[in-house]
Parts: sequence; structure tokens; C-alpha cells
Amino acid sequence: MTDARREFVACPSPTGVVNGAGFHPCQGLWYTASRRTPKVGVIATHYGVDFSEHYLAEPLARRGVGFLGWNTRYRGNDGWFLLEHALVDIGAGVQWLRRSAGVEAVVLLGNCGGGSLMAAYQSQALGPTIEPSAGLSLPEALGDLLPGDLYVSLQAHPGRAEMLANWMDPSVTDETDPLSRDPALDMYDAGNGPPYDDAFVARYRAAQRARNDRITDWAETELDRLTAAGTFDRNVAVHRTWADLRFLDGALDPSERTVGRCLGGDPRRANAGPYGIASTCTLRTWLSMWSLRRSQCRGADHLGRIDLPALVLQSRADAGVFPSDATAIHDALGSSDKELQWMAGDHYLESPDGAREEAADRIADWLAARA
Repeated sequence: MTDARREFVACPSPTGVVNGAGFHPCQGLWYTASRRTPKVGVIATHYGVDFSEHYLAEPLARRGVGFLGWNTRYRGNDGWFLLEHALVDIGAGVQWLRRSAGVEAVVLLGNCGGGSLMAAYQSQALGPTIEPSAGLSLPEALGDLLPGDLYVSLQAHPGRAEMLANWMDPSVTDETDPLSRDPALDMYDAGNGPPYDDAFVARYRAAQRARNDRITDWAETELDRLTAAGTFDRNVAVHRTWADLRFLDGALDPSERTVGRCLGGDPRRANAGPYGIASTCTLRTWLSMWSLRRSQCRGADHLGRIDLPALVLQSRADAGVFPSDATAIHDALGSSDKELQWMAGDHYLESPDGAREEAADRIADWLAARA
């Protein structure tokens, strides 16, 4: 097999212009294996992670599937994320695939957090249903999104708010103090487990959702206060968001994962540090992405509108996405042609050897039967 060719792609967005320093709001890399235009083109985008050099780009290109690793204006900066503008930016990438790259079938690939984002794109391409972010209006370009032809969920979380609700530490008693703690709700207090009994799990999960709702209540009130004073928004710190009970208890949502690990390494250490999902965001971003009550990045709300052929591919040793997550995505999809496949591997398919090639084979074979 020949090496893949890479082409840098950059373009403005209907709601974003070229920055004064010269860079475009939308950027990515287009991978092909020959000078002939691929019939099928994949586009993969995340809320904030740079996907221009995605690990499946070259393997899929070598199998004759073009791959656009695409970034919105929020690459590296999902703390300021607003869904409506991200969708418009993804639309610029889909438009490039159809009109400039000349592909016949566009595949929306949602990897990790990007699963719910690409589901939201297809959902809104069928007709906008989302509400604008607080105090703003929906961009007209949201009505011009070009839909995809196939949907692939790869190692994906069921939704941004759902993921945070399962990971956030409910023992936090003071949102301004990262050291505040209620021992009765602390999963890292040995007196609580692991293993965690059913009563503790139920109390813990309810407290996680209650914490999420408390932050939403405060964010709504604070945004009203700032708006009344003529201020647009403010930054918010959300402490301790590496606290899913499944990190330490392998009997919860059983899989082949290494117990005592999370995507941030040692979960106890990660939870005590400043780097985590939602750790820094704005009030509007909290409401747009992370709030259980207000977020429009919840996967189920969009997955049910997808009637495209859909593949859900999930590894069994993923430290951050669990079997119930993959099953929930599959079940929520509105597609009549949908398939859930399991394979060996960790979250990034770095192990075992050949896992990434196997994933590329599975996706390419599935696409070949449909496009």
C-alpha cells in the first residue's frame, strides 16, 4: 500500500472570518492515497481536540477512503464553545468535500466526544431544532447545512453533558474551593469503596446530577446579572471532574478495561489536578455544552433523528467509554440500518498491536457495502 497524501485545507465560515493574524476559522488535512478522487470521504471533528492528524486518517486513505480531519474555530479552545457556530464550521468542511474534493458520499465520523457533535450536525442538517445560546440568535447559515450520507460512531461518548454528569465529583461542597469535600460522597474515601454497594451508587449518581443542576442554576442567574450590567459573559472554573465510579470498580459496567485508570491516568491524581473536562468554560458554554438541563450537545436528542446507515464501533478495554455507552448510542439511533461492533483495544486503539488497522478494515468494509 502506498503512503497517504496530505493536503492542507482552510476556509472561512459563514459566521467566522480570517483572523487578523491570517489564519482561517476552519482548518484541516485531506488525506488520499492516489491522485484519483475518492468516491467516499470521511469528515471527523471534535469539540476542541485537533483532529487534523487523526490516527485513522492514513489507514483509511490507504484503503481508498478519503479522510478530512477537520477543525472548527474551537480547536484547542472548547472552553468558549457554542454549538450553533461549531455546526456551521463543520458545514464548511462538508461543503468542501462535496464541491471541491468531489466525493460522492460523505461519512460523518464521530470519535470520542465528537460522536455527539457529528450526530448534532446531521440532526440539524435535516432542519434546525436547537435554540440559540443565551442572549444570541441562530445564524442563518444553520439552515444551509449539507447532510451526510453515512454515520460512524467510534469510541464515542453518548453526549457531552451525559459524560460530565457521570464523571464529575459530587463530593464538592463549594464550587469556589477545589479542596472542599463531603466524605460521604467521596469515591476516593476508602470507607465508601471500592467495591461500591448499590445504595452508594444510587446516592452518588443522584448527587452528581444535583451538582450539575446547581451549577446550571448559578450560571443562569449569573448570566442574567452580567447581562443587566452590560457584560457579555465570564469564565468559570469547574473543579474535580475525574470521578466516575467505574474508574475504580470494574464490576460496574464490566469490560476489559484496566481498573484504576482513566483517560487522564491515575483518576485520583487527575481528579485533584486542574486539567479535566469542563474545567474552564464560560457561562454560555456551560449552558450550551455541559448542563444536563440546558445542553444541546446531548447525544440522544440528535441520534434519534439520524436515519442514515450507521456503524457503532467500540473497543472492550476503553478506560473512558464503557459498554453501556456504546449500547446507548446504538439504541438511540433512528437508523433502520445500524450495527454495533466490538473489538479489542484501548480508547485510542494504541494497543493491542494492529488495533488501528483493524478499525480501519472494519470501517472500510462496512462502507464498501453501502457506498
